[in-house]
Amino acid sequence: MSRGIDHLVLCVQDLKKAADVYQRMGFTMTPQAQHPFGTGNILAQLDGCFLEVLSVTEPENIPKHDGEHFSFGAFNRDYLKSREGISMLVLDSTDETQDRAEYQSKGLHVFEPFEFKRLAKQPDGRSETVGFSLTFVDDPALPDMAFFTCKQWRPDLFWKPDYQRHANGGLSIAETYVVTNTPEDAGKFLSAYADASPQTEADGTIRVTTSRGDLVAMPPAAFAKMFPGAIADDENRTAYFAGFKLQVSDLDATRACWAGNNINFVDNSDGIWIKPEYGFGCVIAAVT
Repeated sequence: MSRGIDHLVLCVQDLKKAADVYQRMGFTMTPQAQHPFGTGNILAQLDGCFLEVLSVTEPENIPKHDGEHFSFGAFNRDYLKSREGISMLVLDSTDETQDRAEYQSKGLHVFEPFEFKRLAKQPDGRSETVGFSLTFVDDPALPDMAFFTCKQWRPDLFWKPDYQRHANGGLSIAETYVVTNTPEDAGKFLSAYADASPQTEADGTIRVTTSRGDLVAMPPAAFAKMFPGAIADDENRTAYFAGFKLQVSDLDATRACWAGNNINFVDNSDGIWIKPEYGFGCVIAAVT
């Protein structure tokens, strides 16, 4: 069952500061919401996917990792001990039971089922309860990254047109980047996770095209060539999410939005992009 990008978890130290910066980037952000397991978030809803800007807000409520029970809060808390950035990649789901069975048949490590509810403030000010069923999987070769599928119980209460209109013209997540010295290994996992075939490119990049956006595993040198100065081209760190590319409706409008709001960005022939030091630990690129 082919799956597309549902959302990216963008883990930050200061949620209020991040909200201000993302709003200056031209995103319409949802009101802050609170998870029952110690984290809070604000969202930028796009076309069928979203950016989840998240931080630890109630550390006392974070459950411990317990064997086969994945702790969302603990993973992000521990992630923030070393950096900010994309901590989790999430694919969409219509059937968590089918996700679980498929992953197990492929030999992937699947954690125990997990579901939760939270309040979501509507554009008119009302609060409604939304719920989610999550299926967590992992790969021992990718210890600094988390992966799960997400099925929404009430998508009608979640997706709102008022939250999907952005001054920067943001439409969707076009690409998500994994930087690794062994892209073929990461590509194999990403292919099984998304149920989509991997394609090898000339520079060693592995691309997995999903029903919504591409998952791109790149050697450090290839990523450094695409985004000069974003990372050192001789990095030896373990595999990590290095950034994402946003599809926008009008690149000139995005450029004007960023420039007008004093967002530092790089302009080149392929589009525009924000360096990790200004993007909370990840490259944020924009193309039409």
